[in-house]
Amino acid sequence: MAPEVYNIAQAPITAHAFNADRSQVAVSLNSNTAQILQRSGNEWTAIETLSEHDKLITSIDWAPNSNRIVTASQDRNAYVWQETPDPETGRLVWKPTLVLLRINRAATVVRWSPKEDKFAVGSGARAIAICSFDPENNWWVSKLLKKPIRSTVLSVDWHPNNVLLAAGSADMKARVFSAYIKEVDEKCARPTVWGSKLPFNTLCGEYASPAGGWVHGVSFAPSGDALAFVSHDSSISVVYPASNAIYNIRISSLPFVTLAWTSENSVVAAGHDCHPVVFQGDEAQGWAGAGTLDDMKSIAAGAGAARPGRLNSGAFNVFKSADSRGQAAAAGSQGLTKLPTVHQNTITSVRLYDPSGAQVSTSGVDGNLVIWDATNVTVLEKQMAGMHM
Repeated sequence: MAPEVYNIAQAPITAHAFNADRSQVAVSLNSNTAQILQRSGNEWTAIETLSEHDKLITSIDWAPNSNRIVTASQDRNAYVWQETPDPETGRLVWKPTLVLLRINRAATVVRWSPKEDKFAVGSGARAIAICSFDPENNWWVSKLLKKPIRSTVLSVDWHPNNVLLAAGSADMKARVFSAYIKEVDEKCARPTVWGSKLPFNTLCGEYASPAGGWVHGVSFAPSGDALAFVSHDSSISVVYPASNAIYNIRISSLPFVTLAWTSENSVVAAGHDCHPVVFQGDEAQGWAGAGTLDDMKSIAAGAGAARPGRLNSGAFNVFKSADSRGQAAAAGSQGLTKLPTVHQNTITSVRLYDPSGAQVSTSGVDGNLVIWDATNVTVLEKQMAGMHM
């Protein structure tokens, strides 16, 4: 099945999140506002603007059951948005609720917990705020995970048990913490492969990127028994704490910045190379690249490109010509051509579109929102091999 491609805007999409039935999507278009778009046939129409932040919104998440949206921004704030009736018109409008983050640097990423009773906010303050609701004051309060984080937190992901939290940061480490809050979580959480006694801020695992790159994205497997993360050293790693097995896969292209598990044996990762790549494997056999969701050969043939691959594109040749000759080539001769990929710039986010993992959605710097069939994998010319460490 061909991917569904929607050009949402002429601006970069920094984050996106769908509601429960996928009829609406919240997007941040590289600004201090977020838009809620309603699907009508093959079009997405803006129906609401969330405008409370002072600086660029860095991350958005939409809770499917409670229908609440949380936004995080470079203004060091987060807001929880919920539909409430307008007292004058009776129409449902989105109203923000204050979050006391207690951070002094930009908020970089936010994610709801599975039970939607708390959320995690990563920041440039070398801390992660675990936020829960205070009904007495009608706001969200936070407890900070700090040690041993040494740099900006770039990504977070919740374990299915609602207690453990994975985080990737610019200190080149992926970590698993306990985010247990006594007032919110059950007293006797089930033991996991990450540990049993888990008071708040317990470090359950710490893993370095293979060649010292920032850890851009982290994601738990559906079971919670494995962790995958992508790094700026053009690698993806899969960790199994039960057996202490770590599989590192080095790629020959540009780094990934985001990823999502589609099943217990399959991960979709994407980033600066503009196309989603599928990795498959298991604890016993290891992991390797399986292919891409982009049919790059047919796109390249239609666009007249000689070979698939970003570094062989017409755009790259123009920059190469400008570097060697001191001037850009004429547009009519060796001018810019389309990349042999659906996305024409960095993919900023990969999210599960179908909870079963059959479909994923991506958004990018090109302003496109794309829905992919995660089972339609095109085999790569050069398979990427896994390395066990």
